[in-house]
Amino acid sequence: MIRTSRTQALAAELIALDSITPHDKGCQQRLTELLAPLGFVCESIVSNGVTNLWARKGTESPVFVFAGHTDVVPTGPVQQWASEPFTPTVREGKLYGRGAADMKTSIAAMVVACEEFVASHPDHKGSIAFLITSDEEGPATDGTVVVCELLEERGVTLDYCLVGEPTSSHILGDMIKNGRRGSLSGHLVIKGVQGHIAYPHLARNPIHQAAPALAELAAEVWDEGNEYYAPTSWQVSNIHAGAGANNVIPGQLTLEFNFRFSTASTAEGLEARVHAILDHHGLEYDLEWTLSGLPFLTPKGTLSDAVCGAIRAETGVATELSTTGGTSDGRFIARICPQVIEFGPPNASIHKIDEHVELRFIDPLKNIYRRTLENLLTPGLLAA
Repeated sequence: MIRTSRTQALAAELIALDSITPHDKGCQQRLTELLAPLGFVCESIVSNGVTNLWARKGTESPVFVFAGHTDVVPTGPVQQWASEPFTPTVREGKLYGRGAADMKTSIAAMVVACEEFVASHPDHKGSIAFLITSDEEGPATDGTVVVCELLEERGVTLDYCLVGEPTSSHILGDMIKNGRRGSLSGHLVIKGVQGHIAYPHLARNPIHQAAPALAELAAEVWDEGNEYYAPTSWQVSNIHAGAGANNVIPGQLTLEFNFRFSTASTAEGLEARVHAILDHHGLEYDLEWTLSGLPFLTPKGTLSDAVCGAIRAETGVATELSTTGGTSDGRFIARICPQVIEFGPPNASIHKIDEHVELRFIDPLKNIYRRTLENLLTPGLLAA
């Protein structure tokens, strides 16, 4: 009979709680029950129905933070799952369930890593903290950002943060994230004059007017990127015009677009350049902007060395630092913490039907988290 590890059991326990965003369904209470006996002072921070956990052990620097989220995305059609999404199920060497990869296994690994580290190093230097939210998969307005603002108001200083997002590509540890691109969206309405298509001189076609400007926007080189980032990308996600009849020139064109931008650009600079191009083409328009995340970057240094060293010691894998992918709550933490790294299990199944994590990666993930603590919070050089 194959023994279920402590980390796997805790991951399964968390998966069984149907914490679809923004609900926590008791996950953080369970974490509190496990962390408090280790010496963590646990605080529940509730904002507009969103539950957040701030837990800290110790009062000294450096402060190392494990960060993550207990909320998960909806299951999609339950009948398409091979097993119930919130019934953790093991088959063919994998643990299945919504949140298995994103990111309840990471949270379980963090907790067990702390249990082992504190038992072996009761007098470790510095402090360990947890910042856990139930509002990462949703609008992310009442989660990590609220806790970070509160910590900033209190004058709390953070030194290192490890976010448990599923960053690995093929095998555990082959990729970690040392930054993420910013996300800037625009809702553009280009105004024309509606009219009969047989009398174009009495109308003004916004599609025809917009085409040269859109071509210029698509061809624009916004920046060249840098050592860590690919060049900034501008993409149209939706475009609509027309009155529903083929003999009517539309009165307006509506377009949605998005920048995924690097630290080589600023949101203000990108906005100004878009307006300049639209104005150059003489368009009459309204444009609303939504900035959902600023880019952040942790250059190679103490934290990345600690995590990469832990991965190498546990798995022998040479780790790639990457800034690809979507946004994460790291964008909020980076405002108050100079070094933020994301690392977790492979992400191929996240948000999908039959989400899973391979059993062979669960305990090594826990060990890497524990080794990272050893590298940063015990005397001497990086632990072997």
